[in-house]
Amino acid sequence: MNPNEMTAVELVTAYGSGTLSPVEATEACLEAIEARNDQLNAYCLVDAENALAQARESEQRWHSGHVQGLLDGVPISIKDIFLTKGWPTLRGSAAVSPDQPWEVDSPVAARLREDGMVFLGKTTTPELAWKATTDSPAFGITRNPVDPALTAGGSSGGSAAAVAAGMGPVSVGTDGGGSVRIPASFCGIVALKPTHGRIPLYPASPFGPLAHAGPMTRTVDDAALLMDILVLPDHRDPTALAPPRSTYRGEVNRDVAGLGVAYSKDLGFAQVDPEVAAVVDRAVQALAGAGLVVTEADPDIEDPIEAFELLWAAGAATLLNTMPGAREGIDPGLGKVWDAGLDATAVQFLQARAVAAELGIRMGAFHRTHNVLITPTMPIAAFEAGHNVPPGSDLTSWPQWTPFTYPFNMTQQPAISIPCGTTSAGLPVGLQIVGPRHSDDLVLAVARFAERVLAG
Repeated sequence: MNPNEMTAVELVTAYGSGTLSPVEATEACLEAIEARNDQLNAYCLVDAENALAQARESEQRWHSGHVQGLLDGVPISIKDIFLTKGWPTLRGSAAVSPDQPWEVDSPVAARLREDGMVFLGKTTTPELAWKATTDSPAFGITRNPVDPALTAGGSSGGSAAAVAAGMGPVSVGTDGGGSVRIPASFCGIVALKPTHGRIPLYPASPFGPLAHAGPMTRTVDDAALLMDILVLPDHRDPTALAPPRSTYRGEVNRDVAGLGVAYSKDLGFAQVDPEVAAVVDRAVQALAGAGLVVTEADPDIEDPIEAFELLWAAGAATLLNTMPGAREGIDPGLGKVWDAGLDATAVQFLQARAVAAELGIRMGAFHRTHNVLITPTMPIAAFEAGHNVPPGSDLTSWPQWTPFTYPFNMTQQPAISIPCGTTSAGLPVGLQIVGPRHSDDLVLAVARFAERVLAG
């Protein structure tokens, strides 16, 4: 099998049997990056020398029988938001100088390094990860591997494109309003936004409880394995949750047949493209036929977009105020968000937080009856690259076309996107599974069940 088509689980199995080495897998990834990155722009930094050195060290460990971690030797990319020792973390912005010491690993990078994974490079993000498409004045447009004329989504679009295009089997992104799930849906991969605090973060995000980190993979099994690495404790995040009592890799394959789930086609307020809706409907029907007890039910919520946009703008302004010279050359859309954040009052901010709290209470009540909620991940398929909103629409901001994702950042619930089919044009469509807070293991198990069913 081509190493670029293998999952992390398959790579580890191949290393153990001696049919493939970490060096061979890393070389294959680097060759794929060389072949496709000029077109897709998924990576803003590639460190082939360091990656091959790490792969050789991993290979020696496999030969000696002293494997370092769960995914020792598996190549991975890291979104250019996470501090990574030895590499600049520019966050898609020309306002961040690369000429400074880069001596700190974020918790995400530290856990991956301790596990023995091979760092290929850093993936692209819009400036400060501010929007749901991936382009920036510093690094240009990131494109969709399914059709390079289209957007990969964002803000973890580089990670999604890299995984979908075979330029590394797994990645880690951030999600403050849908940023791992949106590009996962557009590119046809798996991405999990876990419960807030489940994966430790440092430095603390100015977006507060909206901010999450999450694995981006080709399979749910790989996402579960990465979660077992990423959730390990780090003292630098005072809001981090205690590690779970059981492993995600041990829970992901548990039997969920007979589980009662809710299916909401539109959350009661979203407009969904008819073709996307039909793809998701067929997928849900297949899940019901395979043993899930599906009830069509909308949670009793209203669209919280105004509160979300205020919280988002306040976080962006808080960060940008710490960046001297950021106004010059900034993404114009981000500049407008900055101004909106500066205009917000403390009272308005707390009112928006109250909306998020009420939303969380309503979703908590909903989950007393329904174990998980299934929705489309996105109401549309990928659109033309280089635009913040679908061309020809009357939309003015990115949250207007992501109605299924940002509400669950406000509630801090776990939510996963898995591929569930394609449009007539062959564009991927994602299915989202949302669980109560702290039910990351259940969300992964239902996603694994759905993945099997939808694969036939």
